[in-house]
Amino acid sequence: MAEFGGALRVIAEELLGADATIDWVAVDAEGRAVLVLLGHPGRELELIAAGVAQRAWVSARLKDWLKLAPNLGLRPEAEVRLVLIGTAFDGTARQAAAALGETVELWGYRCVRNGTGVDVLLERVPGGSAASGGLASRPPPPASSFRSELSDAKLGLSPAERTELEED
Repeated sequence: MAEFGGALRVIAEELLGADATIDWVAVDAEGRAVLVLLGHPGRELELIAAGVAQRAWVSARLKDWLKLAPNLGLRPEAEVRLVLIGTAFDGTARQAAAALGETVELWGYRCVRNGTGVDVLLERVPGGSAASGGLASRPPPPASSFRSELSDAKLGLSPAERTELEED
């Protein structure tokens, strides 16, 4: 969570908010509430809209939360931050987020095969137009699990050879 702009302390997971679930509610080092929402591929504009609704819902309840748990370290007067994580934010989504101000951060993720496991790579997506670079303007990663774009068929390994390589 430290990748999202400083140390975050998660105080709630899968919290039912404004008609939907908030993936994580956290507190940053400055005492601001931070909402982290995960989006589905191709639905990044919906993610931004959901983030705005969840931010309004949480903002209205911060003072009540502090009455229930005064040691949360929240500053109810501070604006709630949004960290929205999706696969690709197009120019329209970036402009919508930029219009919401600095309290909205867009992050892109990619899953990369690493041996027998999968790593998730996170990158901050700059706001503004699609011409500003970032994850959405990059070509999709190769379909092959090999960095050289070799496929199993091109490599010509037998099942026994493939098993032996995966064990190493």
